[in-house]
Amino acid sequence: MAETLNPIILTPPSIGSFWPEQGGIYAGIIGGKNGAPDYHLIHAPSDFELIDINWTKAIEAAKKEINDFNDWSLPDRREARLLFINSQDSFDTDEWYWTSEQDAHDTDYAWMQVFYYGGQDSNLKSYEYRARAVRRLLIIK
Repeated sequence: MAETLNPIILTPPSIGSFWPEQGGIYAGIIGGKNGAPDYHLIHAPSDFELIDINWTKAIEAAKKEINDFNDWSLPDRREARLLFINSQDSFDTDEWYWTSEQDAHDTDYAWMQVFYYGGQDSNLKSYEYRARAVRRLLIIK
């Protein structure tokens, strides 16, 4: 007789709360693009914020293990926007934060998010800003 697998049902904490089982702060749900499944977005606690780092080093440093998870990376622009909307208080509102996205018009530039008013802009990858890693947890229906 074939064994039946029961799906694991996860109940995330309230937005902005630490999710111990996922190693970070719960930021909400992002809709999947182009038919991909939706997913929960979790950002690293402020203890793991990268400070005064250029884009290339931030991309690599964001991949380091945090709270026993090794699937961290920088957020894309959509994810950074959700972090502003739902987790603004977890970030330094006076600073810009790198995203994982390069500027499509000039590969020497990458996109950033500011948490003071929610704006996004691109700047030279060689400049130093802050960065915060995120994890993605697929929602399988």
